[in-house]
Amino acid sequence: MKEVQRKTPVRHRRSAEADRLSPVAALVRHHDRDRFQTALFAPAARREALFALYAFNYEIARVRESVTQPMLGQIRLQWWRESVAAAFDGGPVRAHPVVGPLTAAVRTLPLTREHFDRLIDARERDLDEDPPASLAVLEDYAEASSARLVYLALEVLGAQDAGASEAGRHVGIAYSLAGLLRAAAFQARTGRRFIPADIAARTGLVEEDYRALRGTPALRAATAELAAAASKHLSLARAHPRGLRRRTLPALLPAVVARHSLMRLRRVAYDPFDPALAVPDPLQTWRLGVAALFNRF
Repeated sequence: MKEVQRKTPVRHRRSAEADRLSPVAALVRHHDRDRFQTALFAPAARREALFALYAFNYEIARVRESVTQPMLGQIRLQWWRESVAAAFDGGPVRAHPVVGPLTAAVRTLPLTREHFDRLIDARERDLDEDPPASLAVLEDYAEASSARLVYLALEVLGAQDAGASEAGRHVGIAYSLAGLLRAAAFQARTGRRFIPADIAARTGLVEEDYRALRGTPALRAATAELAAAASKHLSLARAHPRGLRRRTLPALLPAVVARHSLMRLRRVAYDPFDPALAVPDPLQTWRLGVAALFNRF
């Protein structure tokens, strides 16, 4: 008698796939869709280290939203400073689902401690309610909070040459600026303004309009200026591709996400509060796959 093969229900298959993920991979999949998808294009032997980095980044990035006072945020970030220091100095590993995998990555791969320090420094800036004074200040924040993570990802992938790092710097800044624009509605609701003070003054942005989520001409002009800055960094990143090896690609694929995000923003006339921008890109995995296939970002 021929055996009847039963198909596993789709939701059960998805549950089984999720169960096979490590805790850090599951955390990144749930909270950082972009970087989870880019990490899947890395060699299997290096993915867990990338997931550990991205999980660490999520933990420090959410500090501002998880505390009620800046002092409490500083205490949490200091805890992470000490955990990173212990990982590099051979100290005891704290009982935390992210600290263990992060420590393993630090102790087995040639990662730079300064990048971790700069990432935590950037998250201390998040505790400051004042907007950045200028685009240059915002770009410095983007370099510290995003490009440093790209540098570490390149180190995990064994691609620390100068060309890759320079491309990574521009990719990191562009991805951060595009990400801030994507999150504009959330930022406004929490009372945080990331638009630099000089751009706000030049465009005539009114704080009350921003907090009320009004897509005014002034807001659109300010958004267009930030989008142009992000696009410029993407162009500068692409000036380095010929000398870059394929192994660098998983660290640089966030450029694909940033580029499409800016395209969507342009379609809604640079209104960052347009509801259409809140819908995730359903073709993002496909876009990343095509980019990986042709070794471009």
